[in-house]
Amino acid sequence: MIMRSASNRAIALRWFAAFNAHDLEALLALYADDAEHYSPKLKVRQPDTNGLIIGKAALRAWWRDAFDRLPSLHYEVVKLTADEEQVFMEYIRQVKDEVDLRVGEVLEIRDGVIVASRVYHG
Repeated sequence: MIMRSASNRAIALRWFAAFNAHDLEALLALYADDAEHYSPKLKVRQPDTNGLIIGKAALRAWWRDAFDRLPSLHYEVVKLTADEEQVFMEYIRQVKDEVDLRVGEVLEIRDGVIVASRVYHG
């Protein structure tokens, strides 16, 4: 159990490294092919999704758009809490000329890959 929570924490750290490098391939490699991702920003930018996308193709399109629109996008880790099934990540979303946004995100991990992620913010 302790080993798996340490492994899940390592996945979260790789997630931040890939995201902050805007390395789409490294980020997608952390996810299962049929992974689900929910975000309030998806509800706003793509209302037809109702905030939920499924699969790597949808994740690729979503993050490619974010990286292209927001070249200064960066996440500053505040806290990571991992157990054998998930990681709760608290971070600050930073974009040049925008107010910083505190974000919570849960990664559900099975067999060493992220199967679902859910973003929370105001």
